[in-house]
Amino acid sequence: MFEPDFQGQEPRSGENLEGALRSSALKSAATIKTSAPMLNRLRLTLDMIKFEHSVFALPFALTGALLAFRDGGYDTAGIWLKLAWIVVAMVGARSAAMAFNRLVDAAIDSRNPRTRMRHLPAGLLSRAFAWGFVVMSAAVFVFAASQLNRLCLLLAPVALAIVFFYSFTKRFTAFSHLVLGFSLGIAPAGAWIAMRGSLDPRILWLTAAVTFWTGGFDIIYACQDYEFDCSEALRSIPRRWGIARALVAARLLHVLMVLCLLALVWSLHLGPLAGAGVAAVAALLVYEHRLVKPHDLSRVNAAFFTMNGYVSVLFFVFWAADILLRCPGA
Repeated sequence: MFEPDFQGQEPRSGENLEGALRSSALKSAATIKTSAPMLNRLRLTLDMIKFEHSVFALPFALTGALLAFRDGGYDTAGIWLKLAWIVVAMVGARSAAMAFNRLVDAAIDSRNPRTRMRHLPAGLLSRAFAWGFVVMSAAVFVFAASQLNRLCLLLAPVALAIVFFYSFTKRFTAFSHLVLGFSLGIAPAGAWIAMRGSLDPRILWLTAAVTFWTGGFDIIYACQDYEFDCSEALRSIPRRWGIARALVAARLLHVLMVLCLLALVWSLHLGPLAGAGVAAVAALLVYEHRLVKPHDLSRVNAAFFTMNGYVSVLFFVFWAADILLRCPGA
């Protein structure tokens, strides 16, 4: 119970006991001090990738899983474990993709007044640590895929290639917004495969819906960087068509999202709650577009972060209720 300096002998006075306790406290403090930088870097990394924004795509992935659960006759065998691994896979893939994007864009971010204080340009995190986080997150994703089924494991490298590829697209195509959308859109299809072990083409309506939804709000967000994109020769819809026309394009993409959701309701014979969910999503998107004007982008963050969080969560609540209330015994 005492420090090795005592060589197995008990202390002979209160002074020795006090010294032993002080030495133990100092060693504990040193251990905490050593681990603190690592914990702080992890916290900064989670802040860098906006970990809390996993809420954008996760509800759609879980909806894909529930639709597959319904299609499989509500077979509850191992359902909770599958859902848990789907969540782990989703978070792992998104974390790897976001950190990779920050690494690839670090030099660009350092020149952009809006992003120059991000963690890597500001020197709050090292590139080596960020690369380590990418590798770790990708490994978590692949391991989670391996726990689901063989097809998920085989497709895991393809999924990583897609989400990593997005980070380079703004250098050569104005339609990088849709590549980002597809990177999120594959999540519900992946969740379906995780649940059923195969892909049903009908779930691709949800992939298309998420692709158009994400592409639309990413165009809105990119309007903030219109002047910077022009000066850096970066490709984006706002730079190619101007801010006013870009906002029109974003609206059209969100109309396409709603149409894809209606097609999914029809093809899977979903109920009135799913239809009500589509109506709620449409209403939120209308409000989102009212927040942003070509001459006033001051509310872009509210449109991007707050409203899209509501869209995904509200969509999931309505569709999960429609699916689960039809479950035998519900």
